[in-house]
Amino acid sequence: MKIIAVGKNYEDHALEMDSAFVKPDAPMIFMKPDSAIIKNGKHFYVPDFLGRVDYEAEIVVRINKLGKSIPARFAYRYYDAITVGIDFTARDMQKQFMESGAPWELSKGFDGSAVLGEFRPIENYDIRNIDFSLTIDDVVAQKANSSQMLFAVDEVIAYVSRFCTLKTGDLIFTGTPAGAGPARIGTHLKGYLGDDKVLDFHIR
Repeated sequence: MKIIAVGKNYEDHALEMDSAFVKPDAPMIFMKPDSAIIKNGKHFYVPDFLGRVDYEAEIVVRINKLGKSIPARFAYRYYDAITVGIDFTARDMQKQFMESGAPWELSKGFDGSAVLGEFRPIENYDIRNIDFSLTIDDVVAQKANSSQMLFAVDEVIAYVSRFCTLKTGDLIFTGTPAGAGPARIGTHLKGYLGDDKVLDFHIR
């Protein structure tokens, strides 16, 4: 099982990170190891050696069958469930890597950096028009709609599957909107698909 993630897939977040951002010709892809996964409401413990760690709420799509070089028009056949997840990012480390021109996967792929909510059947939603949000101590921190993605889910699947075969159980983190910020010990995070709470955990 692999975790595929899309960077800067919402313009408002991309501009938060880089005021000169221009939409690229293809999705920005990175990966996380399976040891990054936290699920079932387990706590996230902030690693004390990473410096600043930021939360990034995202829609997560679960792949349900083997696929290679999938045309975008058929991509909907290859995922069966969605949820809200958190892509935790070691922001200080990421900045250092980027400034030096080095790969920055370690800042995204450390243990516990991919928190998953409970999956819901995709047939209950229109993947092109899903409201999702993150609250921290019951205050909205991030809120967006999947229609705001620069690269839609089906486009991401078509692009990624040209390079690596998608397998049952693979996960795609589809990018975060504006509002990402520092993870603070003692806070309570909840993620929602519309009004349906699918994610609920604490930062320790």
